[in-house]
Amino acid sequence: MGNKSILDQIINNHQAEEVARLDAVEIINGLFSELNERERDVLTRRFGLHGEDRETLEEIGKIHSLTRERIRQIETSSIKRLKQLENLDSYLSGLKNVIIHLLEEHGGLMEKEYLFNNLVNFSLGTGKRDDNEIKHKRHFDFLISRLLHDKFEEINDSKLFKESLKLKYHSLEHLENLTLELLAKIREVKKIFMTEDLINLSKGLGAYKTNEDKFKQTNNLDISGVLSSNLFQEPADFINQNKAIYSILQAAREIEQNKFGHWGIDESREIRPKTINDKIYLILKNSGQPMHFAEIAEKINQVGFDKKPANAATVHNELILDDKYILVGRGLYGLKEWGYEKGTVTEVIEKVMVLAQRPLSREEIIDKVLKQRMVKKATINLALMNRQKFEPVAEGKYKIKTGIAVER
Repeated sequence: MGNKSILDQIINNHQAEEVARLDAVEIINGLFSELNERERDVLTRRFGLHGEDRETLEEIGKIHSLTRERIRQIETSSIKRLKQLENLDSYLSGLKNVIIHLLEEHGGLMEKEYLFNNLVNFSLGTGKRDDNEIKHKRHFDFLISRLLHDKFEEINDSKLFKESLKLKYHSLEHLENLTLELLAKIREVKKIFMTEDLINLSKGLGAYKTNEDKFKQTNNLDISGVLSSNLFQEPADFINQNKAIYSILQAAREIEQNKFGHWGIDESREIRPKTINDKIYLILKNSGQPMHFAEIAEKINQVGFDKKPANAATVHNELILDDKYILVGRGLYGLKEWGYEKGTVTEVIEKVMVLAQRPLSREEIIDKVLKQRMVKKATINLALMNRQKFEPVAEGKYKIKTGIAVER
C-alpha cells in the first residue's frame, strides 16, 4: 500500500483536484447564467435552491402572474436548455467523476442522504457545515436528479434499501445477499453493535467471503468528515477501509444507528426509542453512571431523539414507577442492571452484612454501601448507629442485631 505507482499518484492527485472544485452552488450559478432571469427564479423556487422551502407551481405562478401550467412549461424547458448546453460537461465532469469514485469505493451503492452528506462535506470542508448545508444538499440533488440522471440509476422502490443512487449497469446482487444475511444474523443474536463490531461480523458471513473481491475497493477518498458526532466517536480509519460494508449499513431499510452510535434492527427500542421511558433508559445506559432526573431530562432534549420535549417532572415519575431504575442518591438514579438494589441506606447495610456472613468494619461497610448508593459517609455512619438494627462487636466491627430477620 505504501509503494504507489506513479499512475496511482496521478489518479489520486486528479481526484483531489476534482474534490477541491466540488461546489454545487458555484456550479449551478454558472449553469444558470445561461438562463434568463425568470427561468432562474422558477427553478430556484421549485427546487428550494435559495435555502427556503420548495414552492408549488401555483405559488410561483402568482409571483409571476402566470398559470401553474405555464410555470410547469418554463421549468421543463429551462432544464431542457441546460441539458443541451454545449459546455454542460465542463460544468459537471468534476461532480460526475467524484460521484463515480464515491460509488465505486462504496461497492456501487450509496443511500442518498449519506451521499449528499459526503458531497457537502467535500464542498464545505470538515467542521464548516453550517446553516447552508440544506441549501448545498438541494443544489447537489438538482444536479444529480435533473442533469446527471442518465449517468446513474436511482433506487426508489426497493424493499431492502432506502432511496439510493447506484452505478448504472452495476449488479447489486452481492450487496443484497450480504444485507439479507446480516439482517438474519442481527435478529438471531438479538443485540446491538458498535460500528467496528458490526462490520467485522459482516466480514465473517458467507455472502462476504463469496464476493470478497467486490467488497475490497480502492480507498482514495477520505470520508472521515461525515463521521463526526458530539455523542460518540466512529472508527474513521476502519470505516474508510470498509466503505462497501458501511454503505450497506447506511442503505439497508431495517438496519439503523441510534444517537449513541449503536446499530441494530430499526424497530428495536434501543435503536429507535418510542417512549419517554425508552429515552431515559438510553441516556442512563450510555452515560454509564447515575444521573439526576433533571439532568436526564436535559440530556434527552439535548440529544434530540424527536421533536417531543422532555420535562423533569415526567422523567422523575417514570424513574419512580419503573423497577429497572434505582434511587441511589438525592434525585440520582442508576440502572438495576448495574447491580444496584432498591432500599434505604439502612436496608443496604443489612444486605451487605448478610452477604458477607461475618462482622464487618466501619470502613468495609462504607466501601460496600458507596458502591450501591451515592451518599455521604456521615449518612452511612448515622445509619450504623441504629441500635435496633446493628450492634458493635470486637475489634470495631459491626453485625446485624441478633433476632432480626433480613431478606437475602
